[in-house]
Amino acid sequence: MAGEDSQFQLVTFQLGDEVYGVNIMDVKEIVKIQEVRPIPNAPYYVEGIINLRGEIIPIIDLHKRFRIKSVEDDEYADFESGFIILNIEGNKIGIIIDRIARVVTVSMEDIKEPPQMLSGIGSEYIQGVIRTENGGYLIMLNIRKLFNPKELQKIVDF
Repeated sequence: MAGEDSQFQLVTFQLGDEVYGVNIMDVKEIVKIQEVRPIPNAPYYVEGIINLRGEIIPIIDLHKRFRIKSVEDDEYADFESGFIILNIEGNKIGIIIDRIARVVTVSMEDIKEPPQMLSGIGSEYIQGVIRTENGGYLIMLNIRKLFNPKELQKIVDF
């Protein structure tokens, strides 16, 4: 595998106390927080829907899905929080984030297997862990495993 082929980019964001990343090829766009309309009888982690330029997009709260707390510091929350609109199997789904971080380039060889227990979220959702320059780590999410096909269809059919 050529060096360039083994590199890809991740859009990174903060969720609770951790930094997560998703493949930039799965990200449609990043939008500021806007009003989310609740959906009756939706799964517990579906916050509701938004109307984004005439397109109805379901919004998922990964805090609820992963059972983690939101960032407590609200000083910059309105400025930095928002939604990442993902394209999963041709369906657009928004996820709520606490803070957008940045786009980083990662090499395949930098991805390590995740520890068994990582922040309480299921390891089935984690594609890998990447060490960062400051000694921390970045959790790479596998968005296709966040929602199984039946679940995905249930969410987008609202």
